[in-house]
Amino acid sequence: MASFDIVSELDAHEVTNAVDQANREIQNRYDFKGVDARFEHSDDQVVLWAEVDFQLQQMLEVLRSKLTSRKIDIRCLEVKDPETANMKARQVVVLKQGVDQALAKKITKLIKDSKIKVQSQVQGDQVRVNGKKRDDLQQVIALLRGAELELPLQFNNFRD
Repeated sequence: MASFDIVSELDAHEVTNAVDQANREIQNRYDFKGVDARFEHSDDQVVLWAEVDFQLQQMLEVLRSKLTSRKIDIRCLEVKDPETANMKARQVVVLKQGVDQALAKKITKLIKDSKIKVQSQVQGDQVRVNGKKRDDLQQVIALLRGAELELPLQFNNFRD
């Protein structure tokens, strides 16, 4: 039986490179001269630090452009509201990974409604799709690529 996994993953190395590039660009920009503005990257989030709200919006655009140029889909970003206190502004951008339960149910419902002869099952933060024919699995991949979902999807472990 042929199968594949539907996952939503980020390349951590590319994210780190994009954040480093964004930091370099912010340090070199004229409108940020003499301003304490920076990006801090941890495992699943990027924190933007600046002096005012307006600068955070500019920094967010720089971050999005750097991520896009490194082929990271910006639908995986969850931008939180900015926080300001004592001449400091801070904004958290969460990097979403994994297929959560609600999205997994939506994916399995989409597959079942399409009447393609495959079975799908949720396994943690991924969805496994099994079928007898390779063509059926490719139809499912095409269906999901055409669907408007809130997270970018990747298709791993395609086995024939």
